[in-house]
Amino acid sequence: MAIFKNCVDMNSTMGEAMQTVPDFEIFSAIIEAGSFSSAAAQLNLTKSAVSHRITRLEKRLGVLLLQRSTRKLSLTEAGARYLAHANQALHHAQAAEQEASQFGTELIGDLRLHAPMSFGVRHIAPLLPQFLIQHPKVSIDLILDDAPASASDGRYDIALRASALPSSAQITRSLAPLKSIVCASPDYVRKHGFPTAPAELASQNCILFSYSDNQDLWEFKTSQGPERINVSGNLKVNNSEALSAAAVAGGGIARLPTFIAGALIAEGQLVRLLPEFEMPSKPLSMVFSDRKLISRSTRALVDFLVSAYGTQQPYWDVQSGN
Repeated sequence: MAIFKNCVDMNSTMGEAMQTVPDFEIFSAIIEAGSFSSAAAQLNLTKSAVSHRITRLEKRLGVLLLQRSTRKLSLTEAGARYLAHANQALHHAQAAEQEASQFGTELIGDLRLHAPMSFGVRHIAPLLPQFLIQHPKVSIDLILDDAPASASDGRYDIALRASALPSSAQITRSLAPLKSIVCASPDYVRKHGFPTAPAELASQNCILFSYSDNQDLWEFKTSQGPERINVSGNLKVNNSEALSAAAVAGGGIARLPTFIAGALIAEGQLVRLLPEFEMPSKPLSMVFSDRKLISRSTRALVDFLVSAYGTQQPYWDVQSGN
């Protein structure tokens, strides 16, 4: 996150550099790096200078921000609150620098993008090189994690959320609808038959996704309203890539997002089941913390992704026949 250290001239002394880097950036760097020594190296300071600044900060505030031991550092309650504001301050400072620098003709800046693991691997990472070729002075830090992320704490410029829209305190833009379908390998269908109604899934071997809130309760839309089927099976996984791999290998029937299943169906590795029974969908949204602080580079990346996917029918839904 180092921002203010970039303002230090290469001929500056270490003491001058120490005064240039504000306390909140030093504190944030310690938590991000995990130690005083790593933060010092990141900020081009000595370990003793970093330790002195934190001690002085705690003395000035009259509270302990960090619990120190020989093995690890841990935040106190006051430290956790200070960190949240420190990260926001860093985000605002970085946005201010980037916004001012972008009055030129070229986009410039560092972007941090958070996305769910499987979606990021398949549909974000392959597109980013094209964007970076178009904007060579922009750099992107792509963080892939299935744990929900928020852009409000300043850690990310954009956070992709595969769920209902977050609170109104955050700014969102719809990227694409996320749909799920049930599918199995051709070999599984040959051995166990092709189900013709959702109720028949109750007697099939289904592969479950353990991170789902309704992992063993699959819902379908029917003319009579929602139909929910209790399913079971002998395999449960916590990763969508593992789920699809097990289905391709004939391990059972899987409920998969179309952004994974689409290509596998197009390649003949999976067969879509019950195509006349649609499952509920959820939005894939891009979340920002503050509309006023969205840089030109961030806006350009957002527009690039929206254009690549199309908000009505993404290319993966075309592949899956959805």
